[in-house]
Amino acid sequence: MKAKNKKHVICAERCKSCGLCVEACPKDTLAIGQTLNGQGYNVVEQVRPEDCVLCGLCRIVCPDVAIGVVELD
Repeated sequence: MKAKNKKHVICAERCKSCGLCVEACPKDTLAIGQTLNGQGYNVVEQVRPEDCVLCGLCRIVCPDVAIGVVELD
């Protein structure tokens, strides 16, 4: 499956801004953002989505299953 058929997603309410995904990203496309979720945590955001290679490392390291890649129709 080609990367063009996938999309990177972040579940804001699950994110606890631990930063593990930010550290794991090989292309430095993620950062702790300014937006707060319902729990008061700053939500991770994709700051350079055009550089994301959809490797899934962020998904693998996230302890709260807050980040991932979904397949598009």
